[in-house]
Amino acid sequence: MNRIVTIIISGILISDPAIAWAAPSIASVQAEVDRLRSVAADKYEQANSVNIKIKNLLREMDNLKQEDSFLKEKLKKKNLALSKIAIERYKGSGFGQTFGLLFNSDPKEYLSDAATLELITKNYATQIRNFKIAKQKVQSSELEIADKQKMLEKQQSALSADIKAANSALKKAESLLSSLKAEDRAKLLKNEFNKENEILKKSKQFAQTYSADGSRGSIALKYALEQIGDIYVWAGAGPTKWDCSGLTMRSYQKAGVSLPHSAAIQFNYGKSISYENVRPGDLLFFGKPISHVSMYMGKGLMVQAPRPGKKVEVVKLTRMFGYKPFIGAKRI
Repeated sequence: MNRIVTIIISGILISDPAIAWAAPSIASVQAEVDRLRSVAADKYEQANSVNIKIKNLLREMDNLKQEDSFLKEKLKKKNLALSKIAIERYKGSGFGQTFGLLFNSDPKEYLSDAATLELITKNYATQIRNFKIAKQKVQSSELEIADKQKMLEKQQSALSADIKAANSALKKAESLLSSLKAEDRAKLLKNEFNKENEILKKSKQFAQTYSADGSRGSIALKYALEQIGDIYVWAGAGPTKWDCSGLTMRSYQKAGVSLPHSAAIQFNYGKSISYENVRPGDLLFFGKPISHVSMYMGKGLMVQAPRPGKKVEVVKLTRMFGYKPFIGAKRI
């Protein structure tokens, strides 16, 4: 009986009928599932940033289209004014009047008519110049709208790719779990359940020890701690479902500060603080590029909405959050 077993060495698939391959351990499957869920959280957070860019582009395009409509109406009016002057010149203020001036025997009448013709000619030239300027503005506006449209399509494509990658990671995690024997899968899920319950229990204990001082950061932190046990859901911003930046955004909103729903963009706000000098309420950022944000609680702890499959929790602050390095802290 031929047995063909596939093994992976340095990313290369090798088939050898003589080599037996052991089933992955529960621990290794759990580690890979956790990694895939973290990858999904990264992609979802990138999607949050792209969503904000799309909203900004749509707002800019709306303003540009309103301005474009105004410029076109202005151009239409200038074109109408120009047409009227051209018609008047053709009827009586153009060549006919010019020839009339040449044969006018009354000097005073000649000077008066000449001044009128010069005024009309200058007005016509001014209207032509204004018309050209208005037309250039419309053309420029149209080009700007076209550029924004291309940028919008690019961002929409990026959003679709991020969501697809996140969903793919979660699908792989589920497929990996399904590949286990029924008893191993049950054991893994039970271990995961017990682990999460222990984290939840400790998180609530930590939260009970915190005493707010009325500062902006403490108000935000107190709100975040009140959400312990709520589930992680991408794009969640309350009241019972959260992703990482949704939790920090809503927490600081409670303190009167408006932040965007994106970890990467939130990093552009506030004052930079070193790792050694963080204090309760400071935002902590992880990942290259930034894909996670949490909030420092004090005593070496942080509160966060980490990833799919987990809940809002309090955990130890370290310079590495999974495979994501600490990037910086901000005091809002």
